[in-house]
Amino acid sequence: MRTLFSLLIVSLTLNLSAQDKPACRIFTGEGKKSDYGDMLKAALKADVVFFGELHDNPIAHWLELEITRDLHSEKGKNLVLAAEMFETDNQLLIDEYLGGIIKESSFESEVRLWTNYKTDYKPLLNFAKENGLVFVASNIPRRYASIVATGGFEALELLSPDALTYMAPLPIEYDPELPCYKDMLSMNSSIGGPMAHKVSENLPKAQAIKDATMANSIARYREFSKSVIHYNGSYHSDRYLGIIWYLNKYNPGLKITTITTVLQDEIKRMDEKSRGLADFVIVVPSTMTRTYRSTGQ
Repeated sequence: MRTLFSLLIVSLTLNLSAQDKPACRIFTGEGKKSDYGDMLKAALKADVVFFGELHDNPIAHWLELEITRDLHSEKGKNLVLAAEMFETDNQLLIDEYLGGIIKESSFESEVRLWTNYKTDYKPLLNFAKENGLVFVASNIPRRYASIVATGGFEALELLSPDALTYMAPLPIEYDPELPCYKDMLSMNSSIGGPMAHKVSENLPKAQAIKDATMANSIARYREFSKSVIHYNGSYHSDRYLGIIWYLNKYNPGLKITTITTVLQDEIKRMDEKSRGLADFVIVVPSTMTRTYRSTGQ
């Protein structure tokens, strides 16, 4: 009953007439018109669902919570939630908070929370708490990604064995020719100074250690569940690269459904440049309000 109600509300919202200015439209990766029901059906069949968000987009955050609720309605405790926005060394704090061992105030004061935690990620974490679900902090601690950005993968060799448990196993396989990393290299080639080339070369590696760690986290927790929904910035899973490239190495053969979010000035049709980004593309008007002003997370 809960699923049918959610589908009705979402359907009414997403299918508003043109003069009512719909908040978004959903398309397949090929650009064909789709809807929330189709997206949910595909998600229900998947072992892992990747929800690629724009971090400051309220429509993406709303639909993340809606699809999580509807997946839970069908799968119950066989659903695991996982998120880029929480780092692996905070997993104990998340477990203690979900288990009622520590107070919310203690949790929020000690975990490294994103700017938009209270509006956008707290509802997901509390949904897991209310329903006894596992919530995985999947991302590498940012301090370790930072040292890769400046010193490359070899900088990780200086870490203690305990520190290494918070990331994907070393050595990290890395393909600089993957478009998601090659494009980053191109975008950062304008950095100036004598260390410009080295810094620019290492930035995609920092992205890769994040992707590999998130993939490793999903693979580890998949053992305890039939389905995982992972929330991440769209760039980490667009075109089935990033996290998905690593996950297919750590746990090949999984059935994966991908969702991404894009902005367009006009949303009646999906722009050609978004073709192939994901199984489902949520197109949101460029004028949509933002949940916060980015400071570069």
